[in-house]
Amino acid sequence: MYGSRFILVCLGSLFFSASYNMLIPELPAYLTSMGGAEYIGLIIALFTLTAGVSRPFSGKLTDTIGRRPVMIFGAFVCVLCGFLYPILTTVLGFLLLRLVHGFSTGFTPTATSTYVSDIVPQERLGEAMGIQGIAFSTGLALGPALGSWIKLYFSYQVLFISSSGMALLALVLIFNLGETLPRKKKFRLNSLKITKDEIISREAIPAGIVTLLSYMAFGVVLTLIPDWSEYVGLANKGTFFIVFTISSLFVRFTAGSFSDKYGRLVVIAIGLIVLMISTFLMGYFKTANGLLWSATLYGFAMGILSPAINAWTIDLSKPEEKGRAIATMYIALEAGIGFGALASGWYYGGELTNVPIVMYVCTGMAFIALCYIALRRKKQID
Repeated sequence: MYGSRFILVCLGSLFFSASYNMLIPELPAYLTSMGGAEYIGLIIALFTLTAGVSRPFSGKLTDTIGRRPVMIFGAFVCVLCGFLYPILTTVLGFLLLRLVHGFSTGFTPTATSTYVSDIVPQERLGEAMGIQGIAFSTGLALGPALGSWIKLYFSYQVLFISSSGMALLALVLIFNLGETLPRKKKFRLNSLKITKDEIISREAIPAGIVTLLSYMAFGVVLTLIPDWSEYVGLANKGTFFIVFTISSLFVRFTAGSFSDKYGRLVVIAIGLIVLMISTFLMGYFKTANGLLWSATLYGFAMGILSPAINAWTIDLSKPEEKGRAIATMYIALEAGIGFGALASGWYYGGELTNVPIVMYVCTGMAFIALCYIALRRKKQID
C-alpha cells in the first residue's frame, strides 16, 4: 500500500526500539548489583536527558544533510553501547554510558518520523504514523520480554550483545533506504551550530505541551513498574510492557485513520481520557490482574495518542522545517519521560506505598493536558 521504503523503515523501527528497550526491565537490578541502587531513577532520566539535548541537532541535520544519515547515526550508537555495557562495570561508567546511549533515540526517531511524512500522502499521514507506530511498539513489546528471558536463561553479557545485534539489524535495513530530502547539504562541523531560533519550532509548541504532560506517565512506568510488578506478583518484569504494547497495537491503525477523518484534537482528547483512567487504576489496584487491566488501558491510551500527536506535529509545521518540528515534539517527549522518571524515582525511594500517589499525580497531568486540548478545540471551532 505504501511501498518497499515504508516497509523497510517500519522494520527498522521495530528492531531499533527492541534493541534499547530490551534492557529496561533488567537495568535496575543490574545497577543495584553494582552498588548503585540509589541511582535507579537516573537509568531513564540520563538516557532521556541526552536524547532531549540532541533533538535540536537531529532536527536541524534531518532538514539539512538528510533523513538517512541521522537514522544511521542513532542506530550505530545502539550497536556501540551494547558492547560497552559489559566493559564499563562501575556505577559511574554505567551512568555515563546511559548518557551516551540516549543519543540513539535523540537521532533515529526524529529522522524516521520525518522520513515517513515524506513518503506517504498527506491525507493518510495519521494512518501511516499509526502503522509505523505499530512497528515501533512491537519492538517495545518484544524487547522487554525477550530481554528478561535472555537474562533469566543466560546472562547480562548475552543480553547486552543481543541488544547490539538488534540494533545492527536496524542499521542494515536503514542502509537500504533512499534519501528523501530534495536539496540535502554535505555535513560540515558548522552543521552542528545551533542558533536560539533553531532549538525549537514555535509552530510545534502546542503539540509539545500535550506531549510533555502525557509522557510523564511513561517515565514513571519505566521506572516504577518493574518493582511494582514484582510486588503484585508478576514474576516476569516485562509482562506489563508486553500487555500495554500489544493493546496499543489494536488501536494505533484505527486511531491514526480516525485522526485523518475526524481531526487530531478530537482523537487526542479521547486518548487523554483513557490515559487518566489507566494511571488512576495503576495506583488503585494492587493485584496482578488489576495491574494487567491497567496496562491494557494504558496501551489503548498511548496507541491513540502517539500517531495523532505525531501527525498533528507535522500539520503544524512548515514544510521545510518538518525535522525541527518533530524534534521539538520529541524534546517535550524526552523532557516528560525524564522528569517523570527522575521525580518518581526520587519520591519512590524503595517505598512501595508511594507508588499509588505517583500514579495519581500522572492522572492529574493528563487532566491538565485534556483541559489544554479543550481550549485549543474551542478556539478552533470559534
